Amino acid sequence: MALIPSQVLRVAILLSYFSILCHYKALDMPAHQTYGGSWKFLTFIDLVIQAVFFAVCVLIDVSSLLTKGGDSREQERQLRKLIGLRDWMMAVLAFPIGAFVVFTFWSLYLYDRELVYPRLLDNFIPQWLNHGMHTTVLPFIIIEMRTTHHRYPSRSWGLAAVCCFGVGYILWACWVHQVTGVWVYPVLERLTAVLRILFFSSLLVVICIFYILGEILNNYIWDPPQTGKVKGE
Repeated sequence: MALIPSQVLRVAILLSYFSILCHYKALDMPAHQTYGGSWKFLTFIDLVIQAVFFAVCVLIDVSSLLTKGGDSREQERQLRKLIGLRDWMMAVLAFPIGAFVVFTFWSLYLYDRELVYPRLLDNFIPQWLNHGMHTTVLPFIIIEMRTTHHRYPSRSWGLAAVCCFGVGYILWACWVHQVTGVWVYPVLERLTAVLRILFFSSLLVVICIFYILGEILNNYIWDPPQTGKVKGE
């Protein structure tokens, strides 16, 4: 038996995301006042994705509790729709985008933090909030994957969906640059046009890799290899 019920963990994680989002939006940062506001940052978009995902998870827990023992087919049908939405969000958004944000942020940060998180931001963002945005996302989503079985879509459809998200964000970042003349992240300022295309392409590849890794991890946890039958059975 788990020390903490999974339903309680999901509520705690959801509340933590609400707290992180509220503190982040309350920051008096110049970047929040420019075109696109917080929505031009992939980190903020990912936080919203994670919060919505865990809100759906909590809604499913509450709905399952309320409909337990009932015989309403309509309620069961609506619950199955919510479960389908939850599984799709886990496969296409929550895991690959969350893992991507953590991996790319800390990789660039360790190489040269000025490329992604200039020291100037330390005057606005406390360390605990930085880790809430760029670190705890991955363990939270792994906890959810470990406690609940999620059905992944076919790999081709899943990869197509996650690529659409990636291309959509790249186009959004380019549009913000077109309007403001400033790239969302400093690393893009240092690249030539050709290198920028290669950089964006490599990021799409990384997101696809994280999608596949999420699928493999989910299958490893919930579909262990079948052991051979005992001789004589």
